[in-house]
Parts: sequence; C-alpha cells; structure tokens
Amino acid sequence: MQTNHSISVDCVVFGFDGQSLRCLLVRRNGLDYKLPGSLILENEDIPSAAYRVLGEMTGLRDIFLKELSVFSDPARVGEEDLKWINTFYGVNTRRVVTVAYYALVKLDRKMRSYTEEKGAFWKEINNINSLAMDHKEILNKAQDMLHRDMTYSPIAFELLPKKFTIRELAGLYKTILGVEIDSRNFRKKIFSCGYILPAGEKEKGVPHKPAAYYVFDKNRYRKEEKKTSKLNFINWNEYYEKHRN
Repeated sequence: MQTNHSISVDCVVFGFDGQSLRCLLVRRNGLDYKLPGSLILENEDIPSAAYRVLGEMTGLRDIFLKELSVFSDPARVGEEDLKWINTFYGVNTRRVVTVAYYALVKLDRKMRSYTEEKGAFWKEINNINSLAMDHKEILNKAQDMLHRDMTYSPIAFELLPKKFTIRELAGLYKTILGVEIDSRNFRKKIFSCGYILPAGEKEKGVPHKPAAYYVFDKNRYRKEEKKTSKLNFINWNEYYEKHRN
C-alpha cells in the first residue's frame, strides 16, 4: 500500500521488568538502534499509523498511547538516514516530519517472546546512549512526559501486572521517578486511597514470606480523582527538589 513520503510516526514503548524501566528498540541494518516507527499510509490518519506500528510490534490493540510531540527540524534526518528511508520504503523524499507517541505495556514473558520474534529488543533506559536520527531526543522527551504524567494520573498501573504487590508498586515509582520510598508511609497511603484493593490472593513459590496481591480499581479512581490533583503515594517535594534542574 502506498505511503506518504514525508510524514512518519515514531513510538517510544516503555515496559517495566520489575527492576528497571526499558524501552522497545529495533535494529536497523543490523547496526544502530531506533524507535519503532513507519511512514504513514496514504489512507490512514496519524493515530491509526501509531496503533498499526504498535500492533505489529507488540501484538496488542488495546494499549495506552499518548501523543508526545511533532519533530519537524529540517535537519532531523541526515543524508545517510534519508538514503536508508528512501531505499527501505521505495520512496524519494528529502525530508521527513515525524509525530511521536509514547506507549506503556506490561512487560511479561509473553510480551518479550512476541517482540523478540519481531526482531525487537527491550533495552534498559539507562543503557541507551545513542539512537538513530533524533530518536534519543524523542526518547528523552518521552521520559520527561512519563515523569509528569505519573504525578497526577494512575498510568503506573499500565506497567504492572493486573495483580501486583505493594513492593512491586513502590519499586516502580522508585525506579522511574528516582525517589526513595518510605515503606511504612507508602503502605499507609496506598491503603487509604480507596482505589487499590486487596485481590484476595498471595504470592506462591517465593523464598520469602508471601506478599498479598492488590488490584487497581479504575472506577473507584474516577470517583476519587475529583478530590485531588495529584497522586499521594510518594513525597512529591523530594521529587521536585531532585528534578528541578
């Protein structure tokens, strides 16, 4: 199907493996890494192109997706990159404007297996030093937006299994936002928020005392969100002090 020669989408796909925040990357020409993306098709709008890319790479249709920004610097794609684009897509363009999105997925064994079959890699964020074209700039901007969004919305639960422990939730906030978590106060805030509920199950086959599982109740959250503009799980003053520069 015919593509538009000069408009693309690029997707920053975040996943949390329980220890670190990772980003889905594809390898171009077996050498450098880039974000999953594509020139848009002539018969699709830009959001549809982003969902198409994500569907192809993750196998998911129902996925958290948010528009990040438009990257339109005339020099964002260099001569060698343009050669690759023109050859790969069979087009002849001198410039590509991209609309970037970020997405969140639950990074479990099934997801890893699917993406690996597609030739993609889940790379730890802190180990990504460079990417093709301006994709590192796009990734950095996506990280900044993820941080901001986590301060006032429950998107963290898009990165966790449906049933999770309090330890896993605390570890997620600590890893992504870079703040220390006071376990006792964190638990108190969780139990008092009204929308994180016991699942009635505990861990099995673990070498330590089994922890209870919890679930996020989206309907209860919608009722509670009118009462506050921020989630109260962590010390936001510490976060703002750490990231003010």
